[in-house]
Amino acid sequence: MIPLSDHDMLAQRNHDEESRQSFVNDFRIHLASNVFPGNFPTYYNRVLPNFIKEKGREPETRHEVRKVMTHDPYYSFWSAMQRNSQEMIWDSVIDSVERQLPELIEKSRKAGDKGSLTLDPDLETPKYHVAADIHLQPGAYHSDQIEDDVAAGAMYDWGTYIYSMGGLGTGNNALGQITNGFFKNEYPDKKPLRILDMGCTIGGSITYWAQQHPDTECYAIDVGAPVLRYGHARAEALGAAVHFSQQNAEHTDFEDESFDIVMSHILLHETSRTAIQNVFDESYRLLKPGGIMMHMDLPQAHGQQPLEGFLFEWEIYNNNEHFFAQLRDMDMAELCRKAGFKDENIHPKSAGSFWMDDQTPYADDGFEFPITIGIK
Repeated sequence: MIPLSDHDMLAQRNHDEESRQSFVNDFRIHLASNVFPGNFPTYYNRVLPNFIKEKGREPETRHEVRKVMTHDPYYSFWSAMQRNSQEMIWDSVIDSVERQLPELIEKSRKAGDKGSLTLDPDLETPKYHVAADIHLQPGAYHSDQIEDDVAAGAMYDWGTYIYSMGGLGTGNNALGQITNGFFKNEYPDKKPLRILDMGCTIGGSITYWAQQHPDTECYAIDVGAPVLRYGHARAEALGAAVHFSQQNAEHTDFEDESFDIVMSHILLHETSRTAIQNVFDESYRLLKPGGIMMHMDLPQAHGQQPLEGFLFEWEIYNNNEHFFAQLRDMDMAELCRKAGFKDENIHPKSAGSFWMDDQTPYADDGFEFPITIGIK
């Protein structure tokens, strides 16, 4: 297991904790490489022939595949192991965090002032965020257990690294690498003075942007106080100036037309039908004339074959990603139009992991992230 790049806020692991996390990481790689592929012959050699025999045709939608595939013993076995591996992630990282939590809190209290941290204890956490623990992380990203808590952020740092099997890069910043590389390629002449990252959690993406654009004012918002406390201290430890504040991306306190770029990194599928339109509306309000909105998220269902679409949705039903089921079928261009963007300034794009640097494991795996672009 390639370790995360060290920084002053990262929970340090003892021998047993490191061994346990390495096992979980390798177990997930084994499932992805050796067990998950078995779903394809299972479908084509057993499930599909039985479906054709009964219906006289092949499944037409991913929903029809779901009805039959979930009853197959091989798929059920893989799914149960995958769910168990997700729970094992948090079991493997929580000991390191709890053992060092007082120390981590004290470090966060003494974080530098290159950037800033503004919290709002009266902010109401949206219902779609408290309805379920996202990715099964205990308490999700917003729960405070003690004063000045940073546990959610510290768990997220290690947990998402293991979840992605290192795919987020040794700096947990691969998504920021992708949007930054995409932006530089698409708009080489633009020099943003002020940018905003919505739903930043621990700020991995915006911290990377701040490191790459030291003369740009970088802002980041999230509804979770513990991930923001951790994110601010983490950015300071990495020498990046980021201004973190506790806000809901649906309605912020920033002035009209105050940003050159408003972006997010896989935030949208964690919201709701009402919230996602509000996020697009707010993005439009905040952009300067000529400013660029970039919302990157997971692939939609358009163009996917029934089996592919079904398999891609495992997280929805088993890992508390409930709104993603609706987002998969939504018209992103229509959301842009309703927000105020003109048709000629709406550009659905796709950015692959080839934007990642050479230090990012699996950087050439070819995974594509759709990016909804709106230019004001």
